[in-house]
Order: sequence, then C-alpha cells, then structure tokens
Amino acid sequence: MATIYETLRADVVSAMKARNQQATVALRTADALIQRTSLDQGKPIDDALVVATLRKAVKNLADAKEEFAKGGRTDLVAANDAEIQLLSKYLPAGLDATKLEAIVVEAITETGAQSKKEMGKVIGALKQRPDAGLIDFAAASKLVQGKLS
Repeated sequence: MATIYETLRADVVSAMKARNQQATVALRTADALIQRTSLDQGKPIDDALVVATLRKAVKNLADAKEEFAKGGRTDLVAANDAEIQLLSKYLPAGLDATKLEAIVVEAITETGAQSKKEMGKVIGALKQRPDAGLIDFAAASKLVQGKLS
C-alpha cells in the first residue's frame, strides 16, 4: 500500500498529464511544504509528518478564506475552497464529537487536572495518544476548557 506522500506525488504527475494547472500548482505547493517541513524538523517524510503538514496548510487556507470573504473577494474564496477540498482527500477522517469527548474525559482523568490552569497537561496527554493525528485540537481545547472549572 502506498503512503500518503507517494499518493500525493503520483497525483502531481497525473494532474500535470491532465494539464490541470490549478491542481498541479496546489499539489506541488503541498509537496514543497512537506519537504521543507521534513528538512526543518530533521525528520523523514512519513504519514504522520504529511498529515500534520497538510492539516496546517488546510487550516491556513481556511483562515485566509475567511479573510477573503470579509474583503468580498469571492474569486479567492472559491480558489481556496477548491484547494482545501483537494488537500483534504489526503487527510484521514477526524474523530466524531462523541469519540472526541470520550478521549478528552479520559485524558482529564489520567492527568488529574482540576482547573483551567492545568489545561496544558491535558492537551499534552492528548498529543501523546496513538490516535493524536485524528484529533482536532481546536475542538479538543474548547471541550477541555468547558470541562475544567
């Protein structure tokens, strides 16, 4: 079975052959970002690095999309939507809300956190989990804040 990165690289070639310039540029940019992240962190390119890098890229695109919408730039909003959709196919499906809540409650219990001051311990415990790549930490953070007094 091919890794996520190998699939992305194959899709770059396919997009180039199909003369799909928008997809080619988006995928090449993602490829360059993954390679740069690998080099900066001194880590080999594996699925965890690819997923983390692509999640960050999708988040940045979503943030930019909001700003473009505020500025009335519908052309750029549409372009960002297309790029987000393209990159999202390389990301694993996230956890549903009930599973995320169960994981958060478990992490709070494990760490013995009582107040919001101890939120860092809980988030740290979540990041150590084997399924950490599937966790939406923005949503997890809100859940932790809501559960700690």
